[in-house]
Amino acid sequence: MNAVAHRDYTSAGSVQVMLFTDRLEVWNPGTLPPSLTLEKLRVAHGSVPANPLIAEPMYLAGYIERMGTGTRDMIRRCVEAKLLEPEFAVTDGVQVVIQRPVPVTGEVTGEVTGEVTGEVERLLAAFEGEHTRQQLQEQLGLRGEENFRILYLVPALDAGLIEMTRPEAPRSRLQKYRLTVKGKAIAARRSRNKS
Repeated sequence: MNAVAHRDYTSAGSVQVMLFTDRLEVWNPGTLPPSLTLEKLRVAHGSVPANPLIAEPMYLAGYIERMGTGTRDMIRRCVEAKLLEPEFAVTDGVQVVIQRPVPVTGEVTGEVTGEVTGEVERLLAAFEGEHTRQQLQEQLGLRGEENFRILYLVPALDAGLIEMTRPEAPRSRLQKYRLTVKGKAIAARRSRNKS
């Protein structure tokens, strides 16, 4: 609701909702009104809808309030659900990141199935212990961070083949990645098949 009421409709961009293994990201074209800062989003603040003609029927239908409570509601609901508070950022739009709880994986029994892309296979072969994103890119001889993230890192995380050493702080400068039990099983099987 917040993204619809506050997006910049003069932009050709669209609201993006992206669900990852460890987080939900909502990106909205536009920026914060001059009277608001990222810090003010976390405390009581006035309502400054970017689109009053859209906000009014949303208010009348009961979807939103007129008191600037949207971001505080997000924070409250995350805390009630025992999640970390959402992260707000302004980049080339306004972004909200809500961390998901990381599922606990047990031991892999039986045959590990599923298709693994060539990129993910290369990534798994590069692992020995824990590595930063930069170290993995260097080992694979890759320069573009975005392509590495989209083609290698995210698919391996989503498939449960690698995990973060700091899942509670995915953007930490100390973040490293390691193989999961499932990832180790696939890497070992592929290694045996090549010999």
